[in-house]
Amino acid sequence: MPRTAREKLVSESVQPVFNSGAAEHPLAVGEPLVPQAVVWRGISYPVVALLSSGKGLGPCSHGSGERYVHKHWYRFETTDGRIMRVYFERRPRSGGETQRRWWLYTIEEPE
Repeated sequence: MPRTAREKLVSESVQPVFNSGAAEHPLAVGEPLVPQAVVWRGISYPVVALLSSGKGLGPCSHGSGERYVHKHWYRFETTDGRIMRVYFERRPRSGGETQRRWWLYTIEEPE
């Protein structure tokens, strides 16, 4: 996804935070829940507004020619005015990062 001039590339894992009633909300099939906050570098950033969302498609890994959703993208505003673009990887990375599925891609600091 292209970045705006104000966005700073981060590309670090974040920990999503979900409220206790999150399981009660209806979900689109296969869609991850949007976190109520993310923890980045030890600080919690509560989400106040979901600004946009999308899906990243990629080719089938078995050569069938089909396209599959590999990432779910979210752009949201936090309580302190930051705009964060995060994504959820449907398939975790290999190696030591198999538990990291949420990533902060870019951040815009408030003016």
